[in-house]
Amino acid sequence: MSDIAISVENLGKCYQIGELENYYTLRDSLTDIVKYPIKLILGSGEDEKKPEIEFIWALKNIDFEVKHGEIIGIIGGNGAGKSTLLKILSRITTPTEGKAIINGRVGSLLEVGTGFHPELTGRENIYLNGSILGMSKTEITQNFDKIVDFAEIEKFLDTPVKRYSSGMYVRLAFAVAAHLETEILVVDEVLAVGDIAFQKKCLGKIEDVSKEGRTILFVSHNLSAIKSICQKGIYLENGIINLKGDISDVAKKYEIDQFSKINSNKNDKIEHLENTELGLSINSVTANIKYENYLKNLEIKINGKSKNKIKKMGISLKIKTIDNILVCHLWPGHLKSIINDLQGEWSCRFLCNNINKYLAGGEYLLDIILLRPKEHDGQLLTAENIIRIHIPPDDVYNSGGSFYLHRYGLVPLPMTFNITKENH
Repeated sequence: MSDIAISVENLGKCYQIGELENYYTLRDSLTDIVKYPIKLILGSGEDEKKPEIEFIWALKNIDFEVKHGEIIGIIGGNGAGKSTLLKILSRITTPTEGKAIINGRVGSLLEVGTGFHPELTGRENIYLNGSILGMSKTEITQNFDKIVDFAEIEKFLDTPVKRYSSGMYVRLAFAVAAHLETEILVVDEVLAVGDIAFQKKCLGKIEDVSKEGRTILFVSHNLSAIKSICQKGIYLENGIINLKGDISDVAKKYEIDQFSKINSNKNDKIEHLENTELGLSINSVTANIKYENYLKNLEIKINGKSKNKIKKMGISLKIKTIDNILVCHLWPGHLKSIINDLQGEWSCRFLCNNINKYLAGGEYLLDIILLRPKEHDGQLLTAENIIRIHIPPDDVYNSGGSFYLHRYGLVPLPMTFNITKENH
């Protein structure tokens, strides 16, 4: 048997932008009957310009090999082609060119609840999903108790999964994919749905699975997780391979590229983002450090416009490190950052006094999410990595040295030290 689990040669995937008419209805036929006499009078219209069809290559010239038992981390920004690659390897979609040879059964966890039937119970979906992965009923039964125990859904086992929360969905989906005995496990960025405890549990399971000699392809924006469990990496950028090899080299190259892109953006850069359907836009964002009485205060200003009236809108902020580790996610409920009856131009300001008391000096990224309560359409506009925040390091301990992010960690804890000596 070959020691190669996956062999990819000159792989490419092309998508057409826009939609083609795939069917012809009775209504279309009747309409043409009415139009035909008019066409005879006015002309056939064959000289009319047809809209140009545009194509985009999601992947192009992809070549790599994965040996049995290797854990490969696939990294890249949004739209780099990571999910498309995994869908091809999982046989969900076909390549436009090239080929991917898979030696072994593949278990995929690409989206929350992929392969689940909403009307079936958790118990029934375990057997359904296992069958889709090519498992026999005996194999599924042998692992059934382990799956239920890992997913922590025993109480809801006989409940239709359409009533599951997103967290329950992903716990069950991961448990099925990880416990059924496929030779190759493909995991996309889905662990973000679970809580921190479950993410840690999943990463531990991935490490256990790798020790069994199974091959794993792991996509995540969490570089710390990828570097901790993967041996090799593939860095995708704009549908092509930027670098492949040792995971530390690949991750470092990705971090440098991301930092360079972010560093080229000024803090007063205009970022016009718009939800055209609602007429809602973010026109500019600034993030500045204001000095006051020797303290550094972080000020974030957002300017936008709403053409239509929005009854209730919240503004959510995410602050992350350069390697995409979440520092904090501030919801409208935390800060009461909710605007009622919004229409026309608007601006808002977030302020954190004495920022060095809470965060180490270094580079951070900002996400902005405009949203309404779930019963009113949920998220309205999302701006990821919209701006870079530079926090100057500070001597928070009065020790003569500054507290840097990459040297000492994220948070300068307000720790004190005392020692008591007893004389004998």
